[in-house]
Amino acid sequence: MPRTTRFIIPDVAAHVIQRGNNRADCFRQDSDRLVYMLHLRELAAKHGCVVHAYCLMTNHVHLLVTPNSQMACASLMRDLGQRYVQYFNRRHGRSGTLWEGRYRSCLAESARYVLACYRYIELNPVRAGIVHHPREYAWSSYAINTGARTDPFVRPHAEFEALGTGLAARQEAYRALFADALESSMVIAIREATNSGYPLCGEGLGEVLAAGGCKLGPGRPGPRPKECAELNSGSDPELFG
Repeated sequence: MPRTTRFIIPDVAAHVIQRGNNRADCFRQDSDRLVYMLHLRELAAKHGCVVHAYCLMTNHVHLLVTPNSQMACASLMRDLGQRYVQYFNRRHGRSGTLWEGRYRSCLAESARYVLACYRYIELNPVRAGIVHHPREYAWSSYAINTGARTDPFVRPHAEFEALGTGLAARQEAYRALFADALESSMVIAIREATNSGYPLCGEGLGEVLAAGGCKLGPGRPGPRPKECAELNSGSDPELFG
């Protein structure tokens, strides 16, 4: 079966998820998460990916990143996965694969979808029943994005910055977004888009992609991967990974 095409466009945010093989744990203790974050910091800078949000669950990882080039996200996840697996196997006396195949991703473009992905990622521990509020979970970017702690590694997306004038106002507006749970329809949309590689985009980008025949969701016919790639670049089949 052919691989699912990934839509990756430079300077457009992407929601990325990587799971442990057979849903097995990829973090057994906090020191594992510390090592993962150490490598994520280094490799995100190396490959030109800005990290806006993250959440390290027991058996999977969520990231919201903006790559600065066509292959930045793929290079980040490849090197991050390899480095961490080497550490994890050595630390826990195991061998073989750790990850469930390739990472999965979807574009997140427009204020509606970017901010929804922020919330989807940081609310993951709440949906899993681990905590009652995202502020109670130590291994996500919620505390950084709401101002409870500072970390220059996590940088705001333009849609986050548009929430208010000044950092304090933006953080207050962002906290207010968590007063209510993320709509179930949006949770389903993000989950399906990420698992299938469909873009979550506004009308502008959606029209451009649809005009080129790119598949935008379940049941909508789309072209072969190369045709989608050539839509944005004119000739480069690597654009969508």
